[in-house]
Amino acid sequence: MTKEDVYASLGGQRKKFLHWQWRIIVITMIGYAVFYFVRKNMSVAMPGITAEYGVTNKSFGWIIFAGSLVYGFSRFINGYVVDRLKGRVVMAGGLLLCALSNFLFGYGANLSALFTGVNEGPDFVNMFIMVMGVTIILNQYFQGMGYPPCARILPHWIHPSQLATKMSIWNCSHSIGAALAVVACGYIMGTMGTDMSQTDGVVNTIIKNLTTNGVDQAKAVEQAATYAAHIGAWKWCFYAPACLAVVTAVFVFIGLRDEPKEVGLPDLPDTGLGGLNENKKSAKARKKFEMEMVWKNRWVWTFCIANLFVYVVRMGVLDWGPKFLTEARGLDIKSATWTTAAFEIAGIVGTLFAGWATDHIFKGKGHRMCVCCMAGAALFMTIFRFLPADAGITLTALVLVGAGFCIYGPQALIGIELGNQATKEASARANGIAGILGYLGSGLSGLLVGYVADAFGWTRVFETIIVVAIIGMIVLITMWAAPRDGYERAANIKYDDEDVEEAKL
Repeated sequence: MTKEDVYASLGGQRKKFLHWQWRIIVITMIGYAVFYFVRKNMSVAMPGITAEYGVTNKSFGWIIFAGSLVYGFSRFINGYVVDRLKGRVVMAGGLLLCALSNFLFGYGANLSALFTGVNEGPDFVNMFIMVMGVTIILNQYFQGMGYPPCARILPHWIHPSQLATKMSIWNCSHSIGAALAVVACGYIMGTMGTDMSQTDGVVNTIIKNLTTNGVDQAKAVEQAATYAAHIGAWKWCFYAPACLAVVTAVFVFIGLRDEPKEVGLPDLPDTGLGGLNENKKSAKARKKFEMEMVWKNRWVWTFCIANLFVYVVRMGVLDWGPKFLTEARGLDIKSATWTTAAFEIAGIVGTLFAGWATDHIFKGKGHRMCVCCMAGAALFMTIFRFLPADAGITLTALVLVGAGFCIYGPQALIGIELGNQATKEASARANGIAGILGYLGSGLSGLLVGYVADAFGWTRVFETIIVVAIIGMIVLITMWAAPRDGYERAANIKYDDEDVEEAKL
């Protein structure tokens, strides 16, 4: 169907509906992008925290692992919460709470000094790691209040035949947010803080911390002066995004609407749910619908499992990019953050292409496009593995650009396809399950990278990511014959008479 055909039945309300559709898309994009400002700032701050306090890759790995698990469960829990509360309320509240946790993280060193009575030494560092862990876990739980409202709201405004294309545009939000966050925080790390480069004790401590974390002695000496010139800059990687999140929360709350009926518009055409209509939404009918469309849906579970492997690959690069580029490739922090940002920016283009290709080449079957994308991601990570250490920033960035172009397609399409397979009524729940497995993958990525990097070096890290990408591709291949969406399945669900009677009471 063409765009005009899809919305023709709306008659005179078609123009108003499309206006609101794009308003909802843009507002949720802005809101979700800002969630990444108060989330991906951590990856840029990590090198500075290591330099100043000697926090190891293993410690960061455990923090990332725990935070990712909490985030996954939070997405699942909030998938149910948004069915009972307004999506805009949940989303705006999540931004405010993320801002609070980021302010607390920025004060982490001060809190550690307050608790221990010292500002250096093993006791201080251990307490600092504990404070970081608690605040990151809190932040990750509140982060789970970002995606479920969007997963619930957007299928109410976008027709299934256009969901891949328009949701691909929407999915650029996290790439835009992450890229801007990395660049902005990279600027902060390179311009703010206190200059202590002339203080020998500080410089020597940084050299010791870097070499302990596997940096070559010569590189550590070279990098120490840069880090010493910006002591404490990492704190502003949390303060500044927190302020932005507060402003955005107000914007989201005022501008967002959950369903067309809230502004006097009808529901989307051709998205009926069979027996689950307004007269049959009893507790029993809903439970049966969810059981059939989510818990017993083979395609939903295959997408969710695939999401685990996609996130291991994506987060392996995104969370650790600034660190492995400075430690393994010898780039300065600004170059490392720009290179990591290039990975994200390429993801924007890749996401848009994946959405277009799904609707126009694969006839709405996004799982087939996901197979191609995972194959491409494995290829580019293989090329990156064999790049010489002195390949230079241009070639390094180009290869990561190729990997980013490929891996963000599945990351976006899985959420879109879950909305189609589970239908708009159960989209948030299906995406909640995907969130648990996806961020289990993100957590495993943190542990794998942290331990493998410390024990075997960064080369083995890249090899691990390649293997994971290939496994993810194989999982997605099993879906090749899956249908485009689950609306036919939903319409054929048979409800018992007692379900109808209960709803009438």
